[in-house]
Amino acid sequence: AGGHPRGTIYAVYTFLEDTVGIRWWTSTESYIPKKQYLRIPKLDICYVPKLQYRETYYRDPVENLTFSARLKINGYFLPVPAEYGDHWKYADYFVHSFYYWIPPDKYFADHPEWFSEIDGKRTTDWSQFCLSNEELRKEMTRNILEKLRHNPDVNIVSVSQNDWRGNCQCEKCKAIDEEEGSPSGAMIRFVNAIAEDVEKEFPNVWVDTLAYVYTRKPPLHVKPRKNVIVRLCSIECDFGKPLDSEVNKTFRDDLLGWSTIAPNLFVWDYVTNFRNYGSPHPNIHVLAPNLRFFVENNVIGIFEQGDSYTNTGDFVRLRVWLISHLMWNPMQDENKLITEFLNGYYGTAAPYLQQYLDLMKEAHEKSGNPLWNWNQDFTFLTLLVMNEATSLFAQAENAVKDEPILSQRVRRERMSLDLAWLLQYERLKEEAKTSNLSFAGPKDPYLAAQEYIAMARNLRTDFFSEGRLFETFVPELEKRFAPSPEDKSRTD
Repeated sequence: AGGHPRGTIYAVYTFLEDTVGIRWWTSTESYIPKKQYLRIPKLDICYVPKLQYRETYYRDPVENLTFSARLKINGYFLPVPAEYGDHWKYADYFVHSFYYWIPPDKYFADHPEWFSEIDGKRTTDWSQFCLSNEELRKEMTRNILEKLRHNPDVNIVSVSQNDWRGNCQCEKCKAIDEEEGSPSGAMIRFVNAIAEDVEKEFPNVWVDTLAYVYTRKPPLHVKPRKNVIVRLCSIECDFGKPLDSEVNKTFRDDLLGWSTIAPNLFVWDYVTNFRNYGSPHPNIHVLAPNLRFFVENNVIGIFEQGDSYTNTGDFVRLRVWLISHLMWNPMQDENKLITEFLNGYYGTAAPYLQQYLDLMKEAHEKSGNPLWNWNQDFTFLTLLVMNEATSLFAQAENAVKDEPILSQRVRRERMSLDLAWLLQYERLKEEAKTSNLSFAGPKDPYLAAQEYIAMARNLRTDFFSEGRLFETFVPELEKRFAPSPEDKSRTD
């Protein structure tokens, strides 16, 4: 039994997982124990998750909604049907919604004063709105209420800044910024006014806004209303270190500030490398500490933005399973969860894969470099690290060579290492030459590139990075290692 709308089905899944021992590793791969007798101990369990909104943004749960329900994730991009518990619904637009509600091509000609004043000029070029303008606020409110009237099942409506800077510099807006100590002051005042009108007609709808880039710092005086969500974004952080560490002090302090004034605090966190989805991204060790830091400071909703456009990222199946379980209960031992998944999903290859993950973490920590969410610094992948990583994968593959399913899973995870060899090939070759070290990379990089491309296509790798299709990367990779005409003639 459980609360509406998901409590009962989550209770069933909890029973099947924790008591019966079923494991849903992915949407298509599971473990169901075979027992002659099912002995159930006396159970007296009552649980309410700390996080009301839980979203793990990876392709498998996005495309397979029963799997999302089994993982107990319920966000906007996971349209779980009602019979499986439903999900949180936004009014059409999830984020960066300013120009959705007030399109410049419709309004700017007649109302330039509604748009940001920058360098003394009203503009729509990489700008926001004049949030001190009451007529703008009234028109946006009208548009929002009209949308909600036609979408009675909506839970949240987004009123959030465009995905760039350009906040208004007019006298009124600047005065608010100075009084509040941050541009977030004008934003929260604007959103509060809309939320007040929304509440009169739709008391169960939340109004969602961002604390992002220029609005990340909380205001000094105004506080978000009881029906306002503040979604704090961690985009500037070093994701190789916990978000409550000293290196991430500004984000940490901003979260602590919002936690004291925001009744509904969400976090938008980033758990992949948007510049290169397929590359090694050693951040698994910070996932649990970050989630615990969030819930200990009044966060009630989390969007973990991962590799939703590819199936060939860095251990994406482990990440989906681990993050989802930790969002349901952040107090779980993450090391036990990781060990359980590796053993259950990869069998006897698990110890070598654990060593590989540890190696990548230690190599990056030793480099002393930050790990950005648009990371392009792979110097932590030294030749010694790459040689050792290749040896560990060879041992993992050998351990399951007689088990086709496990062998296929391990080979798929090696694709991240394969891509790293290809992208760092010349540097690593030179390092081997100058340091007189062995080179464990591919002997024929052109054939290795062709194998990687074929596997990536077979596994539906749609994007190489955010905004860049994988097929636009293919010619670049092929050209990089294509044999010269002389080499080709000798081969022929």
